[in-house]
Amino acid sequence: MYPVAPLNRALSSAIQARIDNKTKPLGALGDLETLALRLGQIQLQQVSDPLAICHPTMLVFAGDHGIANAGVSIAPSEVTTQMVLNFVAGGAAINVFCRQLGWQLKVVDCGILAPLDHPQVISQRLGAGTRPFHQVPAMGRAQVEQGFALARELVRAQLADGCNLLAFGEMGIGNTSAAAAIMAALTGLPVAECVGRGTGVDDAIFARKVALISEALALHQPDRHDPVGVLAAVGGFEIVQLTGAILAAAEAGVPVLVDGFIVTVAALCAVRLAPGVRDYLIFAHQSQEQGHRLLLEALDARPLLQLGMRLGEGSGAALALPLLEAAVNFYNQMASFAEAGVDNVVETPRDAARVDG
Repeated sequence: MYPVAPLNRALSSAIQARIDNKTKPLGALGDLETLALRLGQIQLQQVSDPLAICHPTMLVFAGDHGIANAGVSIAPSEVTTQMVLNFVAGGAAINVFCRQLGWQLKVVDCGILAPLDHPQVISQRLGAGTRPFHQVPAMGRAQVEQGFALARELVRAQLADGCNLLAFGEMGIGNTSAAAAIMAALTGLPVAECVGRGTGVDDAIFARKVALISEALALHQPDRHDPVGVLAAVGGFEIVQLTGAILAAAEAGVPVLVDGFIVTVAALCAVRLAPGVRDYLIFAHQSQEQGHRLLLEALDARPLLQLGMRLGEGSGAALALPLLEAAVNFYNQMASFAEAGVDNVVETPRDAARVDG
C-alpha cells in the first residue's frame, strides 16, 4: 500500500566521520549527533551537502468519538469543536509554541460532531464522530482507507510547498481511550497498562475506561496483524489520518517529529503497515500518559525531551524543533579540527571514548 524505502545508509560512515571531526570530543554533543546523522541519512546525496529544515509544518487533526458519551472523560464532546475554534483563533498552547518557534500550523477536521465553515479549517471529514466502539465498530474499513488517501494528499500538498519536516498533533475528546484500545490490540499488553488519565480523570472514570476498552476488544477480537482492522474496530478519525500522514511522509522520504501518546499510537500503526516508516520517525518527548513509555519501548524509541507533559495538540513535538535546528546548524557550521587549526587529540576509538566519557 505504501512503498516506504529503507534509508540509504551508504553515506553513514562519511557523515559520522564529518561529525566526529568537528572541534569537540567524540560524542560530546550526545543526542544532537544522533539527530544530525539521522537527518543526513534522510537528506544527503553527498556528505558535503548542507542539512536543512525548510518550512516545518504542524498539522493538527481533530475528530470526535462515540465512546466519549460513555463517560470516559471529564469533558463533553463539544469541547473538541470549541478547541478547534481556539486553534484557528490562535489561543491554544500549540498556537503559542508554533508562533514562537516558526512552525506553520494547519488544522484539519477529520470528523468532529458538526462541520465548521471556517477558512482556516481544512475539511477532511470521515463522518460526524465515530460510533461507540464498545458497542459496534468505530467505523468501516472503507473509511480507514479514505482517511489514508485524504492524509496522503494533504501531506503531498505541504511537501509541494517546500516543507521538509512534518509534525502532527491531535484533538478529540475520548481519543486517549481510542488510542489505548489500539495500543492494547496491536501489542497484546494488558488494557490497564495502556490506559492513562487523559484529561485528568479520577479513579472511577479510569476504571470505566479500562472496562469499556476491555469489553470492546472482547467484542471485536481485532487481529493484531491487521492494523487497518484495528483502526476500524476501535480507532478515531483523527488517528486514522495521523497514521496515513505518517505513512505518506515516510513514503516521500521526509522525517516526522512524533508527538505524544496518541500520535505515537498512530506511528505504531504506520510501522506495522510499513516497517520502513520507523527510519523516518524522530520522537519528540515522553508523555505523562501511562502507556506512552511502553509504546516508546515497543518502537525502540528514545525521546528527546521528558517534560511531564500530557496536553497533546502536537505541543511536545513543537518544542523539540530547536533541537533539530541545533543538530542541523552544528553539522553545517561547526569547524573541523583542520579548518580551525586545532590539534585533534582524540584518537581513541569511538566506542572507547563513549565508555570513558
